[in-house]
Amino acid sequence: MSGYPVISTQVIGQAESALGAIFGPLLARTGTTFHQWLVLTVIAASGSAVDRAQLVARIAGARKIDAYQVEAAISELAAAGLVLPGDESRVGLSEAGQGRYREIRAVLEDVTARLFAGFPPEDLATAGRVLSIVTTRANAELADRELSWAARAYPHDRTQAAGDQLRLLDRPAD
Repeated sequence: MSGYPVISTQVIGQAESALGAIFGPLLARTGTTFHQWLVLTVIAASGSAVDRAQLVARIAGARKIDAYQVEAAISELAAAGLVLPGDESRVGLSEAGQGRYREIRAVLEDVTARLFAGFPPEDLATAGRVLSIVTTRANAELADRELSWAARAYPHDRTQAAGDQLRLLDRPAD
């Protein structure tokens, strides 16, 4: 038996807290909020301007936050000249935004390399697989709860409840 605990929500939470304690000051030094970082990351990963509505839905859905928080982050980044809102329906990174993204990403990659150093690739793959499955199951649990809420909210209006359920099922994948 190893001296390590079995994976649990407590262990996951402690890891998330420790990583946040590292990442928070890094973002603060650059004047970037966490929600702004999410916007920069998703746009940078796409390689070009992205559909604003899809960007908002993707981040809000993946991070379980309100869409207005993502919209606020986009507006803040635009005001700082880090994103170019283009034709209002698309959002892309400015040169300054690309520079900010690269600056943060470089430090994050260095920290990540140190944190993951020495682990066999198969251990990292197992951890990734387990956490991905837990995330999928948690998202399914949330969807079930939202579907149950829709049915309770509209007990006499099956059309409205069904419409709510279809909208929930039609969400973009995380």
